[in-house]
Amino acid sequence: MSSEPSGAVYGAGALLSILRDGQARTRAELVQMTGLARSTVSQRLDALMHHRLIMPAGDAIFSGGRPATAFAFNSGARVVLGADLGATHARVAVTDLGTEIIAERTADLPIDRGPEPTLSWLVEAFTELLATHDLTSDQIAGVGVGLPGPVEHSSGRPVNPPIMPGWDGFPVPEWLGSRLGAPVLVDNDVNIMALGEHWAGQPEVDHLIFVKIGTGIGCGIVSERRLHRGAQGAAGDIGHIRVTTADDVVCRCGNIGCLEALASGSALAGQLRAAGLRAEGSRDVIELVRAGNVQAVRLVRQAGREIGDVLASIVNFFNPAVIVVGGDVSEAGEHVLAGVREVIYSRSLPLATHDLSIRSSRLGDRAGVVGAAVMVIEHVLAPHTVDRAIAG
Repeated sequence: MSSEPSGAVYGAGALLSILRDGQARTRAELVQMTGLARSTVSQRLDALMHHRLIMPAGDAIFSGGRPATAFAFNSGARVVLGADLGATHARVAVTDLGTEIIAERTADLPIDRGPEPTLSWLVEAFTELLATHDLTSDQIAGVGVGLPGPVEHSSGRPVNPPIMPGWDGFPVPEWLGSRLGAPVLVDNDVNIMALGEHWAGQPEVDHLIFVKIGTGIGCGIVSERRLHRGAQGAAGDIGHIRVTTADDVVCRCGNIGCLEALASGSALAGQLRAAGLRAEGSRDVIELVRAGNVQAVRLVRQAGREIGDVLASIVNFFNPAVIVVGGDVSEAGEHVLAGVREVIYSRSLPLATHDLSIRSSRLGDRAGVVGAAVMVIEHVLAPHTVDRAIAG
């Protein structure tokens, strides 16, 4: 019997995974790392070269004899289309296989327009971005979409989304895929933001929570460096946890006292309007905070405390290393973070908060489109997917 590891363990896809860390390696180094025969490594490298997934590195490596060719991941082999759809606005981007943004666009786009008008805009925006950069549809590796509501990840279909009339059960992957000619993956917008922030911000962290404070409130959970979606894809829906100080506030989900009904951007805007100020949504709240409006600052800081109260229980239960706060309201910076930190550090166990970092998103508005790209890249470049593509 051969002493080589099984091809299923170190197929071409697994070699690609090794090279995706950004370090160029020679055949000899890959032979040493995998235990495969040199001829086998050469065969698999040739297959990856044929599909343009790797390329010779710029400089040969000298080791006393003939210079050895090193091979590196070719992040420019294909492109990925990413879309982050919020309640009132959208951001789309074209990235390479390393999540480097090639082109992007933003627009005010109410999600309650319905699925077909919204997705038609996506197709038009993607088509124009590709054409502007001389890219063709056959270069698309895949499409990632984040939606502002619950999504059954296995099917990519929204499930009873409270702010998305007409979207329930809509076949988003099939509808988009037939028009863009590429595989489509769909998830909740907060999940893709968590993916993006983890990928670009702190990939070495095993346990991270991303909290989006925008029109609504949601939470994405990264556990053991993998996104935790739960049994039905509903994990992290903290916006509908009941807050005891809001027993008389009705949430748009129909329940009483939800965190979202008290501390979201839309809730804060409503409280400011009731006080006679002009505030239609989250962004208006932030403009008032930046202008130094005392009432807006007070409400945002109190919202941070309410959110911190819910997160304190999650910190005790999940024990994350990092909590990242994103979304429109997070742009209030230390005003909202101060409220969150105040309650978490006073209400959570000392052991759970000993090394806990609570910070703002590093990617800001781009967390969603980067995360959408990550979702696609991790799918299409998974070793078994690469092996199937090469074999097929």
